[in-house]
Amino acid sequence: MGSLNRKYIRKVVQWILPFALTAALVWVMFRKVDLAEMAAILRNGVDWWWILAAMGLSVVSHMVRGARWRLQLDHLGIRAPFMALCCSVFGCYALNILFPRLGEVWRCSYISRRGKAPFSTVFGSIVADRLSDSAAVLVLFLLTLCVAYSGIMSFLDRYPVGKDIVGLISSPWIWLGLTGALLICVLAWRKWRRSRLGEALGRIARQLWHGFASVASMPGRNRFVFYTVLIWGCYFIQLYLAFFAFPFTRALAAEPALGYGLIPCLVAFVLSSIGMGIPSNGGLGPWNLAVMFGLAIYGIPDAEGTTFSIVQWSGQAVMLFILGLYTIGYILLSRAKDPEE
Repeated sequence: MGSLNRKYIRKVVQWILPFALTAALVWVMFRKVDLAEMAAILRNGVDWWWILAAMGLSVVSHMVRGARWRLQLDHLGIRAPFMALCCSVFGCYALNILFPRLGEVWRCSYISRRGKAPFSTVFGSIVADRLSDSAAVLVLFLLTLCVAYSGIMSFLDRYPVGKDIVGLISSPWIWLGLTGALLICVLAWRKWRRSRLGEALGRIARQLWHGFASVASMPGRNRFVFYTVLIWGCYFIQLYLAFFAFPFTRALAAEPALGYGLIPCLVAFVLSSIGMGIPSNGGLGPWNLAVMFGLAIYGIPDAEGTTFSIVQWSGQAVMLFILGLYTIGYILLSRAKDPEE
């Protein structure tokens, strides 16, 4: 009975909670927005060619991600066709729109089967993949603070919740609490690492570390860094292209004082990248709210910010749907040629 309850709780956390969070954040997003104004912007104020250009660039970023992953897998002795790696990325993101975080599991499972490799080793390479992305976001976040700190702080100071956020981040109690939690985890591990569960976790951790450490020792690590810069450059340019699709963001792109829109785009981009860490369906909700917040710093009203974020997110979702269909076709054709794949 207890295991059955745990099973239901796990399913609620994995599937129902992200759906509920997505719905709640979407409701928050539309709560103060004039839908008629949004409809007018969509009818008369969108240059869809820029959205299509951003959609096309997203395909390039996913293929570069596949190329970067191949460097890790080659070093681990895992061989998989380049197009299989690209399709694993396509399918991963397409699945994440329906079932958050399931895409990463499927991606590892598919490539471990194609490459005839242990799942945990492949998963370890995904950990390295994600940690490198986190490092990229951190660098971009620090860059954003350098170029847009005054604008962000002046915006936050207008609202009580903004002052609370600033106070929370600067509070020493938060950092002491995080340090204490880390210390408790270390002590707990030292106490129970010899238990059966501890040994099993240690074995999995070693396999994961083997996948992660491949980045530091692999021959193509300079290319790995180059691909990482290229991936995040594509992501940034996708959002910047969308600035030219709307008159209100085009106005930002015409301002020399704002770096011709590069600074507002960087703020919205970094905030939205952080928002993607919140489990939701393909980032719907947290990504949109983060973009709206970033644009609001530079005077873009809620209705316009919501329209911008929904159109850009929808364009990417449509492209992922197309790539997901392509992935299904690729897998079916591959299995028809070789039933063991």
